[in-house]
Amino acid sequence: MNNQINRRTFLTNGATAVACFSAVGAPRFINAAENDFEIGKHIYKSLKWGMIRHDGSVLEKFKLLKELGFDGVEVDSPEGVNKHEAIEASRATDLPIEGVVNSTHWNIRHSDPDSSVRAQALKNMETAMRDAKAVGANSVLLVPGKVTDEKNENHDQVWSRSITEIRKLLPLAEELGVQILIENVGNGFCYDPKLAAEYIDEIDHSLVGFHFDIGNHIVVSPPAHWIRILGKRIKKLDVKDRKKDRTQAKIGDGDADWPDVRKALGEIGYRGWAAAEVSGGDKTRLAEVIDRMNRVLGKSDGNPKSL
Repeated sequence: MNNQINRRTFLTNGATAVACFSAVGAPRFINAAENDFEIGKHIYKSLKWGMIRHDGSVLEKFKLLKELGFDGVEVDSPEGVNKHEAIEASRATDLPIEGVVNSTHWNIRHSDPDSSVRAQALKNMETAMRDAKAVGANSVLLVPGKVTDEKNENHDQVWSRSITEIRKLLPLAEELGVQILIENVGNGFCYDPKLAAEYIDEIDHSLVGFHFDIGNHIVVSPPAHWIRILGKRIKKLDVKDRKKDRTQAKIGDGDADWPDVRKALGEIGYRGWAAAEVSGGDKTRLAEVIDRMNRVLGKSDGNPKSL
């Protein structure tokens, strides 16, 4: 392990570390086109299925997303939308299901001290991976665990247990060609980007990477800082915005420095998916979401098949 970061002291020093980071810049809601930022053409816009609050069938919802200009969608597994209906709707509209989100990873965790719970978490992840293959997605988003206390589920235990369980999934990932992508969330784990990079590097597999959430951890350090450190480990993006006091904000109205985010994505050569993870709604609200995504990241060329 890299001696620059000690996992055993990470939580103790966390509060001090937050206070020492440079302040995030003021909100900058600048149209990407003003900066002639070419990377935006190859950032394809998606959203979480649960954001859609539009009445109608699965097919009608897919048609709506296509009409609004989304390039794809993410669904949940083992729970969530009817997979067979989603597959048919995707084919009918030529709107890809680009990713799957593990819907049980918060409560049934790979880091749980109970081995039987970890076994169930493994089965659930296997289901999600098989569902991803079935619907044509190439990844499953996974929260690897949650720090709950110092005795039973501390930072070191989440690290070691989750890596052990993820390694058990690697043969299936290879068989299916499905990536396992770790998200940075409010789970008390790897709040330093160097530590997050070390976590991925310890697993050391081409099908394990990061599903980087741009809006999470703004209070810790700027999103562009994370992007530059995680680099090619980032395989997909989640898109949201926050204030430095942790309150949620509409995309572009928070404290994310979007011009620097775009610059950092360009520096690492990012081409891929960016999924909105914000409050959803009806057609009007979803139209606002895609508009805000395009304004902060740039509008895609509409051809995700080029990835």
